[in-house]
Formats: sequence, structure tokens, C-alpha cells
Amino acid sequence: MTANETAPTAPAPSTAEATRRPTERQLRLLVDRAEITDLLGRYLRSLDEGVFDDAWGRAFYAEDAMARMPIGTVRGRDAVVARIREGMALFDRTVHLGGTAVIEVDGDRATARAPQLSTHVLADGPQALFVSGGQADTELVRTPDGWRIAASALHIAWTRGTPPRLPAGWGPAE
Repeated sequence: MTANETAPTAPAPSTAEATRRPTERQLRLLVDRAEITDLLGRYLRSLDEGVFDDAWGRAFYAEDAMARMPIGTVRGRDAVVARIREGMALFDRTVHLGGTAVIEVDGDRATARAPQLSTHVLADGPQALFVSGGQADTELVRTPDGWRIAASALHIAWTRGTPPRLPAGWGPAE
């Protein structure tokens, strides 16, 4: 290239294209947040429905998921599903309520923090109640099947009532 020649340049985007790109990013962010909100809501509802099979696990958790719960920390989707199944068996009935999640999306990863109130009727007691309140912190990952939970931590701030008797070897999160 000589001193008088200039390198070819890409054509400048039109004004319509330039304004559409931020709008497309905003729309993608809104769709991501809606999908994550739906996933978290369906997850809490599913805890009360009591079906914790492999399909349930695939619908909510990434294969290498980690969950930190008051009944211990487990790693891997199969271990998470098994621990939730065993933990929920301690209760005859439950109601899990989640508050509005604060969601931060960064490409194919996201975090969510939401208040959670859980009411449990113990399976081994005469209608004894155990209630807990706290925060659920969730890390999510976009997969070919949609958003899935990559890691979760339930931080209990307070409890009321009779806690369940935990099986040997179960304990608080690390």
C-alpha cells in the first residue's frame, strides 16, 4: 500500500442498525430474566409437588451442579437430586414461597438472589410445623435446553418450630 492509498473500511452501520443493536441486547436480557424467573418459580413449586426423579433433575440442574443446603453440601446433579429427595421425605407437606429475585445476567451465566420462606409439616410428628426464612443464592448457566442451576446456596436467617430429625451423617453446609 502506498502513502496515498487507504485501507478499505467496512461500511458504517446505518442509524437503524446502530439503534437496533442496543434494543436487541435489552430484549435478550429481558427474555433471559423472564426465563430465569420462570425456572426459579417452577423449581419452588416443584418442591411442594414431590416428584424428584431424573427428569426433574435435568429440568432444573446442570450436570455438574453444586447445592449447599442446611442438610449438607453435595456436588453433581445425581447427588443433588438424591439429597433433595431424601430431605423432602422428612416432610409430609410443604409450601415454599420465593420473593422477587435480583437477577444479574452476564452472557451465558447469571446469578439470582431471592428471599425464601419455607413451611414444612413433619412426616414423623403429629402435624408439627417447621418454618424457615432466608435467602436463596443461585448461579445459573445457559445450556442447549435453557437456563439451569449450576450452584445454589440456601442461607437460613431464622427458624421456628420443630426441626426434623436428620439421618446420621447429615449436617450443616460446609
